[in-house]
Amino acid sequence: MTPRDGEELFELSMWGGAVERRYRQLRPEVERLPWADFDISKATPEAIRAARSTWTEAAFQEHRTGAACAATLQALISARAPIDLVAMASRFALDEMVHVELCARLAQLFGGGAPLSYDPKHLIALPDAALSPKLQASELVIRNFCVGEALSIPILRGSWHAARQPLIKAILGRIVKDEAAHGAFGWLYFDWALDFHDEADRLHLAKQAARTIDAVVERWKLIPIIDDEKDEQRLGWMESRSYLDLARRSLQQAVFKPLLERGIDPRPHLTASLDA
Repeated sequence: MTPRDGEELFELSMWGGAVERRYRQLRPEVERLPWADFDISKATPEAIRAARSTWTEAAFQEHRTGAACAATLQALISARAPIDLVAMASRFALDEMVHVELCARLAQLFGGGAPLSYDPKHLIALPDAALSPKLQASELVIRNFCVGEALSIPILRGSWHAARQPLIKAILGRIVKDEAAHGAFGWLYFDWALDFHDEADRLHLAKQAARTIDAVVERWKLIPIIDDEKDEQRLGWMESRSYLDLARRSLQQAVFKPLLERGIDPRPHLTASLDA
């Protein structure tokens, strides 16, 4: 794949040496995962090709989420969020880099990452710099945590329960464990921040949440519906119909419900259809 102008191939590396040893000390559980138990001998070539693409895309999305966590952390500091809340968020970028490694190493075991190009200058969307520091922080939190991370947790948990291959199950379990704190963070943040925002701010936040939800729902439409999927065909994900059913339920319970409880309603601003 030849990247278009302004794009680069998504490629990763480890520096090694003392830097890697320090990283391993921070997160030793990575090397404790059952890497030696990887067996895909029953998988079809088509399933392996799909898995390479799926886990490469997963590594890229975790990479983007790491950038979003870093941007959110800077915004929290600028907004003078409580120190303990900022400290809680400071670990999230590390978690995401661990998830990048896990997904990338798994793609490598399937035969190598699939070609994927992206624009590094537009890795994530940033708020309008004219907004107040608190509103910038709240916009990033609502997009990245109250929608993105909150929605990913039940879906990842469902994939973890569905996984049969030991290494894949262990990787998903590790990610689920980390993401639990990420998903709770957005609601903790708004327990502090909501009183700083007036109705105009809440309308802005509702529209930003809706834009994020629209993008997620549009990605769901790209998931192929395959009847009679077998376990060996699903190397790390749920059966497609079950996945989509869980995703729609999770959107209602994990995103809409807590947003509405905080007086933020993205539903009137959605453009994507939520119908099955």
